[in-house]
Amino acid sequence: MSPKHVIFKKLSRDKSVGVYLGRRDFVDHCDFVDPVDGVVLIDPEQTKGKKVYVMLSCTFRYGRDDMDVLGVAFRRDIFLCTRQVYPPLQDVERSIHTKLQERLLRKLGINAYPFFFEFPDNLPCSVALHPTPTDVGKHCAVEFEVKAFCADNQDEKAQKRSSVRLAIRKVQYAPDQGGPAPSNETTCEFMMSDKPLHMSISLDKDTYYHGDTIHANVVIDNSSSKDVKNITVSVEQITNVVLYSNDKYVRTIACDESSESVPSGTSMKKVYSLRPLLDSNREKRGLAVDGKLKHEDTNLASSTIVKAEVLKEVLGMVVSYRVVVKGTAAGMIGSSEVTVDVPFILMHPKPDAESDGDTDMVFEEFKRSCLRGLIGDDDDSPAEP
Repeated sequence: MSPKHVIFKKLSRDKSVGVYLGRRDFVDHCDFVDPVDGVVLIDPEQTKGKKVYVMLSCTFRYGRDDMDVLGVAFRRDIFLCTRQVYPPLQDVERSIHTKLQERLLRKLGINAYPFFFEFPDNLPCSVALHPTPTDVGKHCAVEFEVKAFCADNQDEKAQKRSSVRLAIRKVQYAPDQGGPAPSNETTCEFMMSDKPLHMSISLDKDTYYHGDTIHANVVIDNSSSKDVKNITVSVEQITNVVLYSNDKYVRTIACDESSESVPSGTSMKKVYSLRPLLDSNREKRGLAVDGKLKHEDTNLASSTIVKAEVLKEVLGMVVSYRVVVKGTAAGMIGSSEVTVDVPFILMHPKPDAESDGDTDMVFEEFKRSCLRGLIGDDDDSPAEP
C-alpha cells in the first residue's frame, strides 16, 4: 500500500480560485530555502475574463489591529512577490514542474495552473510574541502567506469573495553537527579579601531540541572571605524586536533556586537539570514562540540563526537562549551579586526526509478564506479528507 501525501486545499468563497499546496512548512537550510510550489485551480465561468494572480508575502506585525492610528497600520511588508498564473504567460505543457505539481495537474485537469516562488536569502523565520489568555487580536509576529485572487491587474484591490489566503511557515532545523559544548567562568575579587571567588558553568552540548532537559554543571570555588548564598540557575529567553522598535524581552522560562550555600574557604560542584517548556510559561507576556498554524499547538521560539551579511533589522525578531547562574556573596561589609551565563541553541531536529515517490493524495480542505490572528490563526476548520 502506497503512503498517503496530504495536500492542503483552500477555495475562495465564490469558488473562482483554489490553492493546493503539498506542505505548509518550508525549511531554511541556511545555504538554500525550500521553494513554494503549488497549483491554482480556476473556474473560468466565475473569473469572468479576469486575470488570476498568486502572491507570496512576508509581513512583520507590531501591535493589534485596533492599534492602527490615523490609517497607519503597525505592520510592514518585508517581502512581496506576485505572479500571474491565468491566463498563463507561458505554455503550461512546456514549463518545468515539480513532482508534486505534475501529480496535481494530472488530477485536477485543464483548469489547473502551477506557481513557483523562491524565498530571498535574507528573510526571517516565522515567529510571534505569545499572547496571554486575556489578549485579543493580532500581536507582534513575522507571518508568511500565499494568496490567490482574481483582478483586472495585480495592483487592483482584490475582493474577499474572489480571493483565498493560506498561511505558511518558514522554519529552520538544528544543524547536523553541533559545535563544542559551551562554557564560561568569572572571577570576583572583594575588598577586605585576599583571595577571589571563582564561578564557572558548562553544558554537555551546544544544541538542544525542544523538550530536552538541559544539564548545567556549576562549579563554585570560594576562596574569598564572603559566603555565597541564594544560588539560582535559570534558563532565559532573550527576544530583540529589531524592526520598528528596539524592544528587548528577557524572560525566565525554567529555574532552579537552591537553598545551598558555599561558605568562605569551601567549594561546590553540582549539576542542575532544567527543562524549558511553553506549557510552563503560557501566562507570560513577551515570550517568543514559533509561528503556528490554526488547530496546531506551538512551542518556544527556535533560536535565530543569523546568516552572514544579513542585516539583523530585516529579521524582525532575533531570539536567543542562555543559562544563567546567580549567587549572592555576603560578608561583614555588604553583599554583591555574582553572575555567569552561557549561551546555547534551542531548535527542532531535522525530520526524516520525505519520499519523492508516487503517493496517494489526501486532500485537507479549508473552506473559508479570511485569516485572522497569529500566523495561520484563521477561523478555517479543517474538514475530514
